[in-house]
Amino acid sequence: MKKYWTILPLVFCSIGYAQLGGKHAYEFLNLTSSPRVAALGGKYLTAYDDDLSLVYHNPSLLNSSMNEHLSFNYVGYFAGVKYGNITYARKFREKNTIAIGVQYINYGEFTAAEPNGVITGSFTAAEYAFNLVYAHPIDSFFSIGADLRPILSIYEKYQSFGLSTDWGITYHQPQKLYTIALVMRNLGTQIKPYYDNTYERLPFEIQVGFTQQLKYAPFRFSVTAQHLETPDMSVPDFGAKETSSNALSPTKEKRKIEKIADITMRHLIFGVEFVPFNNFYLRAGYNYQRRQELKIATRVSSVGFSWGFGISISRFQISYGRATYHLAGASNHFSVATDLSSFYRKK
Repeated sequence: MKKYWTILPLVFCSIGYAQLGGKHAYEFLNLTSSPRVAALGGKYLTAYDDDLSLVYHNPSLLNSSMNEHLSFNYVGYFAGVKYGNITYARKFREKNTIAIGVQYINYGEFTAAEPNGVITGSFTAAEYAFNLVYAHPIDSFFSIGADLRPILSIYEKYQSFGLSTDWGITYHQPQKLYTIALVMRNLGTQIKPYYDNTYERLPFEIQVGFTQQLKYAPFRFSVTAQHLETPDMSVPDFGAKETSSNALSPTKEKRKIEKIADITMRHLIFGVEFVPFNNFYLRAGYNYQRRQELKIATRVSSVGFSWGFGISISRFQISYGRATYHLAGASNHFSVATDLSSFYRKK
């Protein structure tokens, strides 16, 4: 798909002014290609099972049940942008597990032109990250994990190379059916910047997650706290009008409470999974921050909500997720995963 060169700055921002994105290099690292994560609000780090796609969000979730699993994820994004990943995991030395993978984003083909409008050709823009993930269970409850991620970014003649890492620790209590996790994402630096001596920060983030499964009902509830390194994620409301009131008036106190509630809710993402059968899942999520920053006041619609499902057919697990960002559309996430050992395992 061809696009005009004038929208190239949007590639660097990738997320609008009101978002926390657009302030760092390699913002594509924050995009999820997992249908499960997309359906649960966009961030999810507390499912200790055999879903290999979750190690991109929390490396300590990598475990021996993912041995010889292969996962493909693909996303049809906005304006013809496409991204995804492929991942393979293998157990070694009894308790340790490693995974290797590649994630990419392709912004498509652009028309190159001079400022006076003379077309000079075309160019492409894309970014890649190569992942090496390692996890180790400390005991029957705690596990730790980390990944190392070389990054290559190409925007026309501008190229950059960087290195980042994620660190995670997970506490899984199978008897009480809950999981807690802490993750620090995108620690690293640019090794070669786009411009000489102009180094940009990576999108560092601290996350905490909690998941509780019900004992006598097929539901699993999750809460994920995002951007804990940024206490206040709210943005100025330039359309709001100033009102005069006494400092101790109820109106001002009410606004203060609403402000605190708004700041708190912007950190929280809620999700629920319904698992009526072992081979079928329904998922839904709500991202308050996304809704507040991307909704249109005159027509709020379903912005901020997401949903999806997963099924197991023969040796394959197929998942779909859909997240509504704006009235202009939603992202569609697809994945196919399989256990390679099931094709040659002796019965």
